[in-house]
Amino acid sequence: MLENNFQKIVIANWKMELGVEESRKLALKMVKKFKDFSSKEVVICPDFLSLYQCSDILKDSNLKLGSQDSAWEDKGAYTGEVSPRGLKEVNCEYVILGHSERRQYLGEDYNLINLKLKKVLEKKELTPIVCLGETKEDRNKKRVKKILEKQVSHLLEKVSLKTGQKIIFAYEPIWAIGTGEVIRNQDLEEVYKIIVQLIKKIKGEKFWEKCLFVYGGSVNGKNIQEISRLKGINGCLIGGAGLKTAEFYKIARIILDS
Repeated sequence: MLENNFQKIVIANWKMELGVEESRKLALKMVKKFKDFSSKEVVICPDFLSLYQCSDILKDSNLKLGSQDSAWEDKGAYTGEVSPRGLKEVNCEYVILGHSERRQYLGEDYNLINLKLKKVLEKKELTPIVCLGETKEDRNKKRVKKILEKQVSHLLEKVSLKTGQKIIFAYEPIWAIGTGEVIRNQDLEEVYKIIVQLIKKIKGEKFWEKCLFVYGGSVNGKNIQEISRLKGINGCLIGGAGLKTAEFYKIARIILDS
């Protein structure tokens, strides 16, 4: 049995799927659909270009705004980067860090993600969502624990949490993202235990008490019931289904009411 008594949360990562106008229209639909979700944590993460408009749409709603990434500095000669200071100014409350697509396509490693995490945590208004996960080859060769140990140890080097802060760990097996293949519950339970033990070993029990654990990887309206049965899951990081208002609402309702 998994044990974790923290809040429930559902996060939609819109990736680079929508233009600014499309994001604006979807945000309006989401606000209307989720008008009965007061006191629930539902987060949408548009692309950078759409953050400002979505911020204005979400400001009086039940939805929270998140960013898909953040830089490792607040300002400077870093062409193309977006700082946590800027994200705070457009009322972001959450920031995804180290998504597997950035690790795969842009060469991000956990040393860089560690720098980003520490900078985000300097802003008490921002909560980081940090991604972990192995490839299919890693799983087939039974290297999951070894990979997670490496990721967690690099990620949490010299990281501390102030009063009221938390880190959301998003376990996303790379082989499950966008493939329709979802990890078996018994395997997800094992990963949960590995990550919890690692964090406690590196940072201690009290640090883990400030953390949440969410799952991502081909989550949809058909498989969410099975995923939600795991007691240690605080929620989900949703990709494609987060672009579909009715399906995302169904997922959020099941997770947040479980």
